[in-house]
Amino acid sequence: MLEDIELNAIQEENARELVKRLLNMVEQLSRDVRELQVENQRLRDENNRLKGEQGKPYIKGNKPQPSAKADHSSEAERRKKRVRHKKSKKVELRIDRDEVLKVDRKQLPADAEYKGCETVVVQELLVKTENVRFHKEKYYSASKGKTYLAELPPGYGGQFGPGIKSLILTLYFGVGTSEPKIREFLVNMGVQISKGEVSDLLIQKQETFHAESEAVYEAGLRSSPWQQSDHTETRVNGQRQHCQVVCNPAYTSYHTRLKVDRLTALDVLR
Repeated sequence: MLEDIELNAIQEENARELVKRLLNMVEQLSRDVRELQVENQRLRDENNRLKGEQGKPYIKGNKPQPSAKADHSSEAERRKKRVRHKKSKKVELRIDRDEVLKVDRKQLPADAEYKGCETVVVQELLVKTENVRFHKEKYYSASKGKTYLAELPPGYGGQFGPGIKSLILTLYFGVGTSEPKIREFLVNMGVQISKGEVSDLLIQKQETFHAESEAVYEAGLRSSPWQQSDHTETRVNGQRQHCQVVCNPAYTSYHTRLKVDRLTALDVLR
């Protein structure tokens, strides 16, 4: 709509300047409306996610072709847009090993001189099994009537090591991978694990994480003299329950309860 406006066609200078300012205001207000629409959709999607539903898929629209007539900003703003400084993409990588690649001496002529090495860094990720067979020493004391058995290293327990346990937690909570897909990935990598074992590793023996969550919540309550609270309906095993959300700018904590009455809200805040 604004592309058809030709400011130079307005003869009166004051009128031309007034129209220019109005167009800039319209442009700013349109930008604000678009941002509010995006924020409103984001909040709707978050509300649907807490209810166990899926939000609106994000599909990028076609980028409009730049038009010189559509830009009603000042010359100083246009000059500022043209001057952009690219951020450096260089990141300090940890080098796990060095390998020297040698030239086939048979291909070198007799007068070839060694000029050092050219360094090239290649990123790689290794995902492989490391099945360990522990031989635990066992002693028996007849005088004590007791058997002494060597303990497993820290983090080991059951039939899965700490690497698999942490990977399952990362894939589920960090990446958002479903339990069937986590099992499929592990089985394809050579790990013998059932659906129930994947589920148990996610929900069983997680006292450390529960204690950390409670500590974060208590610290969050102390971090500000005010707290914001809200609730939304959620489903647990097909049953209707309520998710209590307590937050401030420093943290957000979620608590699922059967009821949504005043006493429940006070219990959560305690």
